[in-house]
Amino acid sequence: MNARFLRWNDLTFVVVALGLSVASADDWPQWRGPTRDGVWHETGVVEKFKSSHLTPRWRVPISSGYSGPTVAHGRVYVTDRVEEPKQIERVPCFDWKTGNTIWSHTYDCPYRDISYTAGPRAAVTIDEGRAYSLGAMGDLFCFDAAGGNVLWQHDLDREYKVRMPIWGLAASPLIEGDLVILQIGGENACLVALDKATGKKRWRALPDDASYSAPIIIEQAGRRVLICWTGQHVVGLDPSTGKLLWSYPFPPSRMVLAIATPVVEKDHLFVTAFYDGSLMLRLDEKKPAVEKIWRRVGPDERHTDSLQSIMVTPYLKDNYIYGVDSYGELRCLEGDTGDRVWESIAPIPADYQANPRLRRWFNIHMVENQGKIWMFTERGELIISRLSPQGYDEISRAKLIQPTRVQLNERGGVCWSHPAFAYRHVFARNDEELIAADLSAE
Repeated sequence: MNARFLRWNDLTFVVVALGLSVASADDWPQWRGPTRDGVWHETGVVEKFKSSHLTPRWRVPISSGYSGPTVAHGRVYVTDRVEEPKQIERVPCFDWKTGNTIWSHTYDCPYRDISYTAGPRAAVTIDEGRAYSLGAMGDLFCFDAAGGNVLWQHDLDREYKVRMPIWGLAASPLIEGDLVILQIGGENACLVALDKATGKKRWRALPDDASYSAPIIIEQAGRRVLICWTGQHVVGLDPSTGKLLWSYPFPPSRMVLAIATPVVEKDHLFVTAFYDGSLMLRLDEKKPAVEKIWRRVGPDERHTDSLQSIMVTPYLKDNYIYGVDSYGELRCLEGDTGDRVWESIAPIPADYQANPRLRRWFNIHMVENQGKIWMFTERGELIISRLSPQGYDEISRAKLIQPTRVQLNERGGVCWSHPAFAYRHVFARNDEELIAADLSAE
């Protein structure tokens, strides 16, 4: 009887584990999706939009913020900022089907010496029933994800003497094993790791300034490696201890403006910056080390050589790089050289194409789904496309949400926040509302 019971428990564990794996694949629980690589794994979504506008399933009012929504276990999380009657940041949680508020946490947060004050930057990270929120001034909270109770919290600015970046703390919390890892630019603590259950400090590393780029985890030479693009370097660390494994200098020429997340394919690691161009590193496959493959930068951000992105995290596939340059040019680069294969401004609205001033910093978030690239433009449009060395192939386009002016007052406002894709829906926000729209195929 005991043996039968053990076998049944083993089988139950396998079934439950497989079920959780499938469920988590349908969630969007952190920055850039389930595996932080901008890949949306769901099937059964539309091949082409039926009309030029998507009708939201629901819409709820929120205030301003740069942070994109995240979705896990039937709940949608976002952060925002309210200025009147006093300055606060909020972390609201909504039901994914109805948009009804499940819980919301509010805390005082006067902004000091931060430019572009629209609100928090970092997406909420969900893991094992906890929600981790990092505010622009360094307020870190760990919540019970279902009920919103605060499990622990830290004032990282005060505790680590943060050298606050001009646009505040922006890199979304990263979960690795039993740790939550953050890029904050503290005193000998550019990176810190806390116990994800208790908030107790586990390690701190590097004297670098913080950038705005979210860290990632990769496999290199048979081990887990934490990759972070700091204010001065691209680094690889042992995520369990914070020990520096390798470092490659990439100092800013004018100011720290590292925003895009590093992208990796096989032994290639790529980063791109608005002022400082592109850097491709080769990951040593036998030991934790890197070497430069190429580095390219134009004479200025208007006249660029390879790719000089501001916010857009590129897409790296089959040794080709697809990214958005400083004035909105969608480009394809050859991965081993950085040579430009093609350029297109077709995703940009027609009235922008002839006016470079309107295209400065133009933002397009790119997500892969079943071989197609879904683009969310700063004009609130959703585009289904294919990208290849042969060019940009637009399949379908529809308006999803209106741009608003709090993040950027120029050119009629923007939508700079990354959307989430989960449950065959898209979840997107501007500075006034959060919406959900059905993308499922009939």
